[in-house]
Amino acid sequence: MPTECIPYKETNYFTKLITDYLDEKEELKDFYNRFPKLENFKEQLVEKSSFPKENRKVLVKALKQQYAGLETSKATLQHIESLEEEASFTVVTGHQLNLFTGPLYFLYKIVSTINLTRKLKEAYPDYNFVPVYWMATEDHDFEEINFFNLNGKKFQWANAPKNAGEDAVGNLTTEGLEDVFKLFSAEIGGGKNADFLRELFEKAYLQHDNLAEATLYLANQLFKEEGLVIIDAQQKELKELFIPYAENELLAQDSYKTTTKTAEKLNELGYNVQVNPREINLFYLNQGLRERIIARDDAYFVHGTEIQWTKTEILEELKNFPERFSPNVMLRPLYQEVILPNLCYIGGGGELAYWLELKEYFKSEKVVFPVLLLRNSALIQSGKLDEKRRKLNVSSKELFLKQHELINRKVRQISNIEIDFSLQKEHLVAQFQEMYDLAEKTDKSFLGAVKAQEVKQLKGLDNLEKRLLKAQKRKLKDEVSRIAELQNELFPNKSLQERQTNFSEIYAAYGPDLISVLLKELDPLQAEFKILTFENK
Repeated sequence: MPTECIPYKETNYFTKLITDYLDEKEELKDFYNRFPKLENFKEQLVEKSSFPKENRKVLVKALKQQYAGLETSKATLQHIESLEEEASFTVVTGHQLNLFTGPLYFLYKIVSTINLTRKLKEAYPDYNFVPVYWMATEDHDFEEINFFNLNGKKFQWANAPKNAGEDAVGNLTTEGLEDVFKLFSAEIGGGKNADFLRELFEKAYLQHDNLAEATLYLANQLFKEEGLVIIDAQQKELKELFIPYAENELLAQDSYKTTTKTAEKLNELGYNVQVNPREINLFYLNQGLRERIIARDDAYFVHGTEIQWTKTEILEELKNFPERFSPNVMLRPLYQEVILPNLCYIGGGGELAYWLELKEYFKSEKVVFPVLLLRNSALIQSGKLDEKRRKLNVSSKELFLKQHELINRKVRQISNIEIDFSLQKEHLVAQFQEMYDLAEKTDKSFLGAVKAQEVKQLKGLDNLEKRLLKAQKRKLKDEVSRIAELQNELFPNKSLQERQTNFSEIYAAYGPDLISVLLKELDPLQAEFKILTFENK
């Protein structure tokens, strides 16, 4: 398969924080534990070997309960069983419960995770490495997950449960998704691949009671043969392991104190902070409600409700009902590392940005900070589109330019006249230099007038250049239109394909080859954006 790689920095789609992290800039080294290189996992394995045996037993028991009744592969069952062994460790990625997986990068996250475990097994054969997908069942940002895009159309969960946006999304019933299925079924077309997708959607969402169960089924069907282990951490036995840390959060608010200082340091270095912590980074989750907990005047309150406790009462509530205490985005990473023997977290740029705020907090809680790895990113195209690109003489790297920059560049290249007044501007500046010399020798008050005239004439040349470029765009409108169409097809909504397009659109064309190619071509330790060209079908 033809592939091409582009450095992340040259795509213009990744923040300075992430590109500097990938470059291992010295000023960022205090914000993470170890950089994701194979040789660095040796020390990570040693450090994480302190993971408690009891936590392993609780984890395996919880996973077996979650997989009860689900068609599970031999590889996944072996991975679950192995987690009770001291030589077994996980590599984790997390994702929201987006409808029908949401954007394409859902696949890239999981493939990156599976492929890293394979690389680790080759490098450290005495250990077991388990790929884990952490379902964000406790999130409640329903508006972020209730749709997916297919063939340029938005498929939205319009008839959603009444408590959508209030309860944790994993608890939401799947009622109302019959309408989405009908529209999807009509849009996806015919053929074996389309039939598989229809059946997958129907069994996941119309034959399961809630969104957590539906997503578990869906991800398992796609990746069970690769041994993927999927976890729903909204379980009492798992939350019990987190009680000491949740208690510390309620009483001491160390997460706020440590991450606030880290955020200030990142700001001072010129980086944008991804998430600002709250004083208490816990939600209260009960009976269709998920709302943040607030401390005020020696009492605790649930925002927007009449629920309140004294300090003694809330600690008793935590002890008796730990499942009702839900970590937010700042606390979830700690919860993950407490219940999993984890070595590495794989996420997108936004996720890694908030993980980089957390190292000191982990240190204060005496929990090992994982290796942070940027997930793979890719652009998938057909051979026909790649051929069209070549005929238009557009390089793969140029595709990542803003559309007006791309078109301006190509018009200048293919135009039969020169649309660059640089020489004229240089000549003009040289002429005015003579005027400046003259003014210096005669009347220095004349300098201001000379400068004003120079600025005016340079601006005039700029305007003439823009008008000429505009005229050439009109003359070459067919070429301009084809270039724009090509870029729009590969970058829907002027964004990365992976952030817009649903996997079903690609799967309908290429079927199981989609996942097998991703598993073959995406190297999680190769920090470059990959372009994958599928043969025409």
